[in-house]
Amino acid sequence: MKCTKRVREGDRKIAGEQEREKKKKIMKIKKGDTIIVTIGKDKGKKGKVEHVFPNEYSALITGINVYKRHMKKRDEKHPSAIIDISKPLGFGKFSIVCPSCAKPTRVGFLVTKGEKMRICRKCGKKL
Repeated sequence: MKCTKRVREGDRKIAGEQEREKKKKIMKIKKGDTIIVTIGKDKGKKGKVEHVFPNEYSALITGINVYKRHMKKRDEKHPSAIIDISKPLGFGKFSIVCPSCAKPTRVGFLVTKGEKMRICRKCGKKL
């Protein structure tokens, strides 16, 4: 005798996806950080983090990774135009600039008395 089970669409999840949903993402990059691009067409440019996308491991940075979008005319109020759009940049393509030593650096964590804070790996000061 063959046993068949009905499974709802929402119940179907791969084991790895369930584990990823449970884990809390530890973000080393936060809104307002000053960064420098290390790879790509904008290499060497500096900017500030506008928004962070933790699920995609990317961030939106002002004035970096800008593309053109051709908009079609919709009506008299909205004429056709070519507009600039900033697209998110992956975490691996930029590094944080330390405010005290002004060098591109990696982020470290220091836990003291139950308080966790981000530190610069080059100079050891608080970010």
